[in-house]
Amino acid sequence: MTERVVQAASRKRAALADPNAREFLRNADPVLARLIDARPDFRPRAWIDELPPLDAFGTLVFQVAGQQLSVASTRAIISHLLQRFGGQMPSPAELLAADPQVLRDSGFSVRKGETLRALAERFVDGRLNDQTLARMSDEEVEAALTEVPGIGEWTARGFLLVALDRPDVFLSGDLALRRAIQRAYGFDHPPTEDEVALVSDRWRPYRSLAVSYLFASEYEGRP
Repeated sequence: MTERVVQAASRKRAALADPNAREFLRNADPVLARLIDARPDFRPRAWIDELPPLDAFGTLVFQVAGQQLSVASTRAIISHLLQRFGGQMPSPAELLAADPQVLRDSGFSVRKGETLRALAERFVDGRLNDQTLARMSDEEVEAALTEVPGIGEWTARGFLLVALDRPDVFLSGDLALRRAIQRAYGFDHPPTEDEVALVSDRWRPYRSLAVSYLFASEYEGRP
């Protein structure tokens, strides 16, 4: 098996959340308790099964593709990219060797293409790699990634959630998450940053799982 496939298999094995985390959230927050009880078979990482095997660089390509776009648009861009690289995500070296027009034809903007090339350079020269990122703390990962032009907090935290399966990641600036919190907690307005922080603090140290349930509540029944 290739390294990418091994990593993907490991993520799938971790797809069922820690039952202790579920029980902690049920006891900490009655709103989440209702969401959890309504979804006894929920697999928070099941959606990753629908993606090609992703290493750290591939996950970042996916995250950059998804900046300010819907899930459907992001998957369409990734599908176009796969077609141009023989059905697989490009390695950093392959992306650097490709004509930048390949990324534009796949649906990436010029700015996103420049971000991906800056990321690829860091993976090729060794400043970033799977093993180093896996050993870093959440704060260190966020700092290392946001040094790259075009990588902000949302993208870095999404990487922590998707690639590293870190348990206490909160996507504070995510608009879909704010909508989910507004609906679930009965706000009559989009919750402010302070209101979101107040709600989410009770979920520590399992904010990642709480976010997964809230996203599920927001997107249920949608294609």
